Amino acid sequence: MAAAATEIHAHFAMSAHKIVDKWADRSPKLRSVLRIVTAFLFMQAGAAKLFAFPVPLLPGGATARVASQLGAAGILELFGGGLVLIGLFTRPIAFLMAGEMAVAYFQVHFPKGFWPLANGGVSAILYCFIWLYISAAGAGPWSIDAKRGR
Repeated sequence: MAAAATEIHAHFAMSAHKIVDKWADRSPKLRSVLRIVTAFLFMQAGAAKLFAFPVPLLPGGATARVASQLGAAGILELFGGGLVLIGLFTRPIAFLMAGEMAVAYFQVHFPKGFWPLANGGVSAILYCFIWLYISAAGAGPWSIDAKRGR
C-alpha cells in the first residue's frame, strides 16, 4: 500500500512539475497580455479627462484643458497608452507613464493620508509599478517592438 501511495505521489509531483514548467513558458505572452489590458484601462482614464468618455471624471462633465497638467496627463494616458497597447516604443513610454503615476500619487493622493486605500491612490500605485515593470521587462512577444527586433 505504501509503495502505491509513493508511486501516485511521484506521478502527481511530475505532473505538477510539468504544469509549472508549461506555465512558466507562457510568461512572455502573459507579459504582453498584462501590457495590453493595463494600457486599455489606462487609455480610458485619458479619454475621460480629455473627452468625458466613457464617463466624465471632472465635475459637471467638464474636460481638462489640454494646456494644463491634467490635460498633459490625459494626453499621455490616451496616446501613450495607445502606443503601449500596440507595443510601440514601449519601454520609454511606460517609464514616462510610471513617472506620471508617481507624480499623481504624491501630488493628489498622498496629501489625503498615508494609506493608499484610504487616500484613493491604489490604482495610481498599481499603474506606477506595472509601468515600471513593463519599462524594464519590455513589451513581450505580441508587440510591434518585438516585430521590429527591439
